[in-house]
Amino acid sequence: MEPPECPVCLQSYDGACTVPRVLACGHTACEDCLTNLPKKFPHTISCPACTVLVKFPSQGPSALPKNIDLLRLFPSSRQNYLKPSRNCENFVDFVPRSWSDDFYTIWKDRVLPYDAISVEDGQNDDGDSASSSLLFGCLRDEQRLSLLRVASFQHEETGSVFKYSYVRKMMECLFGMREEARYELDVILSAKQRGVCRVFGLWGNLEDGLLYLVGEKLSGFCLDEFDNLLEDNIPCFAVIGMQICETIFSLQKEGVITGCLSFSCVKFDGFGNAYVDLIELLEAGRNVNRLVLEEASQCSKPIGLIEMGAIIRGLLKKGTFLSPEVLFELLKKQKIVIASASSKYLVSYSSDVWPLCFVLLNFLFGKHFTDELFESVDCVDTKGNGEELEDFLALHTGLTEKIRFLLESKLEGKFESLCKTLCRCCSLDLHARPVVSDLWRCIRELIINSRFISMIGFDSTTSDKVKDSCLVIGELSQMIKKRSSELERDDLTGAENGRGANESEADTDFVGRLSEGNIKSKDMHGHLDCVTGLAIGGGFLFSSSFDRNIHVWSLQDYSLVHTFKGHEDKVMALVYINGEEPLCVSGDSGGGIFVWSISLPLRQEPLRKWCEPKDWRYSGIHALTFAEDGYLYSGSGDKTIKAWSLQDGKLVCTMSSHKSVVSALVVKNSVLYSGSWDGTVQLWSLSDHSLLAVLGEETPGTIRSILSLAADKQIFVAAHESGTVKVWKDDSFVKSIQIQSGAILSIALDGKWLFTGGWDKTITVHELTGDEIALDCKHVGSISGSSVVTSLLYWEGKLFVGFADKNIKVYYYGS
Repeated sequence: MEPPECPVCLQSYDGACTVPRVLACGHTACEDCLTNLPKKFPHTISCPACTVLVKFPSQGPSALPKNIDLLRLFPSSRQNYLKPSRNCENFVDFVPRSWSDDFYTIWKDRVLPYDAISVEDGQNDDGDSASSSLLFGCLRDEQRLSLLRVASFQHEETGSVFKYSYVRKMMECLFGMREEARYELDVILSAKQRGVCRVFGLWGNLEDGLLYLVGEKLSGFCLDEFDNLLEDNIPCFAVIGMQICETIFSLQKEGVITGCLSFSCVKFDGFGNAYVDLIELLEAGRNVNRLVLEEASQCSKPIGLIEMGAIIRGLLKKGTFLSPEVLFELLKKQKIVIASASSKYLVSYSSDVWPLCFVLLNFLFGKHFTDELFESVDCVDTKGNGEELEDFLALHTGLTEKIRFLLESKLEGKFESLCKTLCRCCSLDLHARPVVSDLWRCIRELIINSRFISMIGFDSTTSDKVKDSCLVIGELSQMIKKRSSELERDDLTGAENGRGANESEADTDFVGRLSEGNIKSKDMHGHLDCVTGLAIGGGFLFSSSFDRNIHVWSLQDYSLVHTFKGHEDKVMALVYINGEEPLCVSGDSGGGIFVWSISLPLRQEPLRKWCEPKDWRYSGIHALTFAEDGYLYSGSGDKTIKAWSLQDGKLVCTMSSHKSVVSALVVKNSVLYSGSWDGTVQLWSLSDHSLLAVLGEETPGTIRSILSLAADKQIFVAAHESGTVKVWKDDSFVKSIQIQSGAILSIALDGKWLFTGGWDKTITVHELTGDEIALDCKHVGSISGSSVVTSLLYWEGKLFVGFADKNIKVYYYGS
């Protein structure tokens, strides 16, 4: 067998270079490793074997005794120094969720705070609020916004006791979306190109239960203002055209294909610069999908010229222009395609040139351009039979001929290069169309000599992404607005489909059913005054109260089965001890400590009792806990912590260091943590009851009384009267969080779930997530209580809450 080795560096002990030194906990490590281990607190060290915090001499590890016996051992008889097994039981998952921490990290910063946006009343700009998915609003700084609906979530929680937090609802909504829709959202939110209106993020409206994409709202110009643009200001047209081309080209380099443009998509800032509004672009795409869907619902055979003409007229009426191949793709999605339609019409970057050309012509010729196109569509419509692909070719030919006629008649032979390029943009053959950069060069020649154009190194390469996104035929553009009843039905369907296979288990579905109103709650009446403590053990729930009694409740039907009586003062603290003989111990405001036997049949009188000495400053027992060393520890109003023997009530030790009432006690990893009204947490060694460290002295002069403590695994949490909690991980301070507006009187920590309750009559639920480096505390939801929350206990999928109005409520599911 291998010789004994240091648990840190794994070097074999030799008594010279690797000297074994014994720590107070009994474990051994080499002298060099103990020197280099980080010291979180002065004169203390965390044992590398058992992680217990122990005293460390100021002289260094050389002052610790050598493990002589270990050096003498043969390999066959060495001791194994292993880390003690942590609590590996499966904690009950209070709030089930499907999304991972990585998903949360990606999307959390893209969700805008709920109070950051105010929605404006009234209709959208075109007055058609019935069919539009757009709303308008303002940011806090009065920045005007466009809001486009992208998803719905369950916002009404009638009959539900649990209220999800705003961020939690948004995460569930995003995770419930199709992956393709999330990809498009990611593309749009990442679009920071020049000439694109800013997209700020996502915002959920809790009033209508809809998730909106929030973007900057700039001003648009009326077509009437461009009627004389051709005659008065060709350079103005050139500047606007180049800016739009640059924006489209920038989007293509990021893998975004628009496939559709409308006059309303072009916006202008205060300096007259042209922008493309992606929010308006998606709304235009939805108008296209709406028209196609309407024709699909009325057509039982492959679509022909009549239906195609109706779609084009509807698009022209809204000032929207769509390339033919994108239209074919939309018809294919609706399973109605033109007879004999070829598969050669594939959506690509050339699909952007067609609508871009029509928008530029709209700027160039004004509102009469649309009227001319209407005439060309109507003229062909009267000739077609509505069935063959040749009819569509005739329709297309009519449009292109009309464009060529307008260019020749309006420009009167001028700008020949521009005319040819614009005509090529309208080609049905994608390969015959120019690229966006060619169109940009052609427009630039209107104001700059062609010799200078050749000097510009315009990179004509587009995106090399594996997955390109065409916004018009994507998921977001196909989210046509539904009635509220349909949205509610979708929510219910999504909730049913999203449930996991283990939804009946207690560790995955407690809050899932709680939020749906399927969780039962039961009031447990019996106390006559404020409930001060809760404990579980031996198949019972124990509760203490100012009424001087301890009630014993059945965990089967939550009925009152027994009452322990004997206290002459208010019972302030309660603890269950699972030993050879299960016990319940209570402490009162008069200093009395009562030990109750849990063995059946339950007795009325205590097994034993004693009272600690009093003085004029004394205000009784405020906290109790039990440690593995076999002692009961009490926190008192005389600023001390006392260790008691359970056998005879003998006082073993008194620990004095706090400057005010010791209000909370908890044991973790063989260390006693004590919280006090003086605002500090002190760490005590259970081996010799010496003070190891003090937490909370970093901000002198700002005392915030500690009212409750909780610990689980590596996490330690302290609750303050200011409504904040402070979190430590492995005895290193992580963060301070403002959770409630009033004092937090009770906290409970179970695995990753943190529960708090206090003066604001609300139980809040937070989820602790993170890795060895960072810890995040996410607000998950809340439960409204009937009174001030004075005690909390979570056990096997059941949440027990004690209130100041003498009631106890348990939230559970099942029979």
